[in-house]
Amino acid sequence: MDRNTISVGIIGFGTVGSGTAKILLNNKQLLKDRTGIDFNLTKIADLDIARDRGIKIPDGILTTDASEVLNDPKIDIVIELMGGIHPAKDFILKAIRNKKHVITANKALIATAGNEILSDADANEVCVGFEASVAGGIPIIKVLREGLIANNILAIYGIINGTSNYILTKMTNEKVDFSLALKEAQRLGYAEADPTFDIEGIDTAHKLTILSSLSYGIPFLYNDVYKEGITKITAMDIEFAIELGYKIKLLAILKAANSEIEMRVHPTMVPNDYLISKVDGVFNAIYVEGDAVGSTLYYGRGAGDMPTGSAVVADIVDIGERIIRSQKSRVRSQKKAAEFKIRKMEDVDSKYYFRFSALDKPGVLSKISGILGSYNISIASVIQKGRRIGGAVPLVVLTHLAKEKDVTQAIREIDQLPVVSDKTLFIRVEGEEA
Repeated sequence: MDRNTISVGIIGFGTVGSGTAKILLNNKQLLKDRTGIDFNLTKIADLDIARDRGIKIPDGILTTDASEVLNDPKIDIVIELMGGIHPAKDFILKAIRNKKHVITANKALIATAGNEILSDADANEVCVGFEASVAGGIPIIKVLREGLIANNILAIYGIINGTSNYILTKMTNEKVDFSLALKEAQRLGYAEADPTFDIEGIDTAHKLTILSSLSYGIPFLYNDVYKEGITKITAMDIEFAIELGYKIKLLAILKAANSEIEMRVHPTMVPNDYLISKVDGVFNAIYVEGDAVGSTLYYGRGAGDMPTGSAVVADIVDIGERIIRSQKSRVRSQKKAAEFKIRKMEDVDSKYYFRFSALDKPGVLSKISGILGSYNISIASVIQKGRRIGGAVPLVVLTHLAKEKDVTQAIREIDQLPVVSDKTLFIRVEGEEA
């Protein structure tokens, strides 16, 4: 039967839900002009339907009962925008088993339960869209699924958490400590009261898990992502990085080489002349290198009601067009465990920045460099600031490529030296030396 109407229901009427509703209502004619399809917002379910969201919702759409969305036979697409794992996962699985297509912005849920959700979707021949789960309004999911489908993905470097990027930008530009920058991010609403997911790299790791699955056809393997946050970065490290020609960013790094895949999230020193180092504030950027296309960069707002709502509506249109054309969802081709190997962090090769707290005595550098050399770690440059005879001063070393397990062993030995007064801080370095 011919049809040109798609009905959608939203569960969760918070920031993203209100942005999505606003686009569906205000741009309804624009969407019809461009697609020939009427996208009708049929129901919105939320526990709080009294609070003003700054948009007039037609009568009969708002409900406090999610089952009115999940069980309504007229609704073609269910959009989960409530966040969290439960009951979001239960709602999504219920919708799928009711043969409804699903869209979500829930990166934590896709990263940790995506394998089950997509398996159920395949069995029920429905689509799952999650464009909004990574980098807000940047269409990186569509880029990897469609735009770069002819490429082997060689590497991805992403600034995909606006909170951490804002904090590091403020520390860099205003020379303030982490705690002060975090408080300012919380005051402005960029950071939650409990910022753990953002500042400890967990949110970034959720998003990297999704990118890795799309890039390499592997399952969602969140537990295999190495995660390290920005809480140990100090204003002193920011200053040394600048002097060496770098900026410090929390990067999601994805690499494929020698039949192994690297998946890691950690603070990273990036050369000043790299475009990604110039991405500041709450903005996101994702650098993707493909074997055919070469280097590409995608930049924009990684959060917010309208940018993220834009990504949700892009999925609505994509799935709606599939429904109208009676197209089945594209079956994911997933590699078997024997076809891929996740490189352990201890086997990763990187350049490193070390900041030692060393006594200002003759022969200290030779002791430290001797230990580094014994673990095949070659020094590229050294900075020592200030003089405090008999006291501790910062000693900064930048290395050439070294293996992570050699670095951790060397640092463990160096920190036992009587001339080293505190634990050594190290930051991994990507790119050529500036």
